[in-house]
Amino acid sequence: MASSPDVDQRNTAGVPSRTRMILVLGALITLGPLTIDMYLPALPKIGEELSVSSSVAQLTLTGTLAGLALGQLVVGSLSDSLGRRRPLLAGIVLHMAASVLCFLAPNIAVLGIARGLQGMGASAAAVVAIAVVGDLYSGNTAATVMSRLMLVLGVAPVLAPSLGAAVLLKASWHWVFVALVILAGLLLVMAALALPETLPTSHRRPLKVGGIMRTYGRLLHDARFVILVLVAALGMSGLFAYISAAPFVLQGRYGLDQQMFAAVFAAGAVALIGSTQFNVVLLRRFTPQAITVAALASATVVGAVFVGLTIADVGGLIGFLVPVMAILTAMGFVIPNAPAVALSRHSEAAGTAAALLGAAQFGIGALVAPLVGALGNGALALSGVMTAGMAIALVALLLVGGSHADDETHDGNEDGPGSDDVVAEAVAEPA
Repeated sequence: MASSPDVDQRNTAGVPSRTRMILVLGALITLGPLTIDMYLPALPKIGEELSVSSSVAQLTLTGTLAGLALGQLVVGSLSDSLGRRRPLLAGIVLHMAASVLCFLAPNIAVLGIARGLQGMGASAAAVVAIAVVGDLYSGNTAATVMSRLMLVLGVAPVLAPSLGAAVLLKASWHWVFVALVILAGLLLVMAALALPETLPTSHRRPLKVGGIMRTYGRLLHDARFVILVLVAALGMSGLFAYISAAPFVLQGRYGLDQQMFAAVFAAGAVALIGSTQFNVVLLRRFTPQAITVAALASATVVGAVFVGLTIADVGGLIGFLVPVMAILTAMGFVIPNAPAVALSRHSEAAGTAAALLGAAQFGIGALVAPLVGALGNGALALSGVMTAGMAIALVALLLVGGSHADDETHDGNEDGPGSDDVVAEAVAEPA
């Protein structure tokens, strides 16, 4: 039987089944969301105990996102040179050490630094997982695998605030970081035992600053790749705005306790999970770009209504939750598709490409979190930032959506998958 044009046959020898790879990679990419989300119910308490304002306490989230962004730029290049496993294992160890420092932090400054180091460690899991997808799959198959990963990844936002809230019922916020040490340790063992090396020595790049900069330069000169990175990052901006403001809006304005907050947060994650899985069905009939345009347009319209409801101060908690859930649902179609198309354009530098994607996404998050805080952590700030992110992403994608002037393969492997044509024409395989 002929192999699928969406599967890169270079690196598949000795690789476990696709289902097993999805489970392993999905578990790894939960480290970032667990790091971000587990302590969210404790944010108001952290501000009180460390005698800082909510916006200052929120900077610890910014530190985490900045660490995730910067770390990916480093890990991406290292993984293209040293292979995927060694940077991954080193990153998880760094995360565990930083979690211990968070537990011991005597003030907000030390906690912020430790959270940044935590983010850098978690970045290794994120970028390596996505790079492995780029090593093994392309086109619609990559988008399908990414959607399956989103299903596994979606469990983390559902469980993380609940786990954090459960810890807070019995202990102080410091012990949330002990739980993170344990979870990261389990991931370390799993990665060491279950994840094979997917980047053969023959495909690795020399670890030279000049070569790394040239690779980044080549990626940044691909206009379509840059637009897709921007779309992926802006598509995540609404999620980060929600993550940063939700504890204060839901617990402060609407009076939800930590357990109810965790339940509402879980509902949003379920909405996100559902749309990522329906995305797999849609990929059998539509291109990833077409799905992304429709999702962004819908989110922009809903966002405009959300802003209007917030300004008019009508609807109460329901008027807040319904548009938020609708926008999160739309994000479930954006988050897997834009990265999959972008990675298909540069499969020969999947680690570096994945690093740029991740750095842009978490970099936007690092900017959005303090922006929402500076605007007051209210429902209007949240609705405005979420809507603006979706609208700008839609405009950016439409600017290149109708152009085919640069559809040639960009991945340096002209005989392999990598062009937008492959993404548009390939048939998705069921996982």
